[in-house]
Amino acid sequence: MEVKLHDIGEGLTEAEINCFLVKPGDFVQADEPIIEIQTDKMTAEIPAPRAGVIREFKVEPGQTVSVGTTLLIIEEMQAKRSGSLERVFSIPKKSESFFSVQERKKRILASPFTRKIARENGVPIENIIGSGPAGRITDEDVLGYMNEQQQTVESNIQAELMLNEATVEHLPLNKYTLPFRGRRKQIAKKMVQSKYTIPHCTHFEEIDVTEIIQFRADIKKLNQNVSATAFFMKALSICLKEFPIFNARLDEENEVIVLQPELHIGVAVDTEDGLIVPVIQNVENKSIRNIQNEMKRLTEKALANQLSVKDISGGTFTISNVGPLGGSIGATPIIQHPEVALISFHKTKKMPVVTDDDQIIIRQIMNISMSFDHRVADGATAVKFTNRFAQLMKDPKMLLLELV
Repeated sequence: MEVKLHDIGEGLTEAEINCFLVKPGDFVQADEPIIEIQTDKMTAEIPAPRAGVIREFKVEPGQTVSVGTTLLIIEEMQAKRSGSLERVFSIPKKSESFFSVQERKKRILASPFTRKIARENGVPIENIIGSGPAGRITDEDVLGYMNEQQQTVESNIQAELMLNEATVEHLPLNKYTLPFRGRRKQIAKKMVQSKYTIPHCTHFEEIDVTEIIQFRADIKKLNQNVSATAFFMKALSICLKEFPIFNARLDEENEVIVLQPELHIGVAVDTEDGLIVPVIQNVENKSIRNIQNEMKRLTEKALANQLSVKDISGGTFTISNVGPLGGSIGATPIIQHPEVALISFHKTKKMPVVTDDDQIIIRQIMNISMSFDHRVADGATAVKFTNRFAQLMKDPKMLLLELV
């Protein structure tokens, strides 16, 4: 008989095959669990409808199937009236029975959300040793495994890139290759997810940063070296409190936009292995000096490839300062999904500006690009946001008035 995926409740339409709890040739009793499936809300076990022998699997672990799909074939055990068996089945040997029991003991204990984290990050959850009760795998176990694997992959990449001169000489001209794995592959995966999920819209603006540059020069004379990015981040924290729609997440399943009260701002860092975004937590509660110190600490860890999962998790908004690299006058930055906005600071240059009384003066003008999720916010709101940021940059005294 065919065992099919049936609706186990809550309007199930499809499920993912987690694992088999039996193997071909096993004898099973009626109602004995034979397959574990994962829906979008829970993990469930499919029981055997009849006693019999597992003959063939029709699906594979990791496959997503719809309701009505045949999962496996069971050959039923039927008895004649005389009590003898209509078909003789091979009884597993003691060793085979032992291994069958051992396989069933390997069922994975983890919540649906934990499984989702593993699945979305390509983590083989069956390889993780759970730290919870009865060996249950927790969210922290998955994140810890990801961190260990990332460090291992990055170490391997470094080793592969250390090609000696003799090897290079024997490679075909113009056919050198670089591995598309590790961080580079993860960056690609996140960028594709973001572009296919979020309808990006980018707003461009010119910001007068003359006074901020002068203020930095003044405090540098007092042996207080603070980067422009620290000032930008503090100003953005004020703007985000006034325009919380850009510090939000879209929960499509529950049809709500979640306004996040805490400001965890990520700062893109360019490393030899690719872009990585450490996150400064609770920027709204930090002084400009504290932001500078925290940013310096995380940047150093990023460049040394020593960031932990905690250092790169929980971001609610992201900034990218490419101005110091020079030459960049604009871009269309890709949002860090599931965030809803990202702002990029570009090249600053001296430009003639006409004042309100028609005087021409030289000012330091910086270009910015702000990408936002057009499902969540509109262009007019983005303009108001950048106008507020420009106001704080043009007159640092306004910035100081807002500090707590």
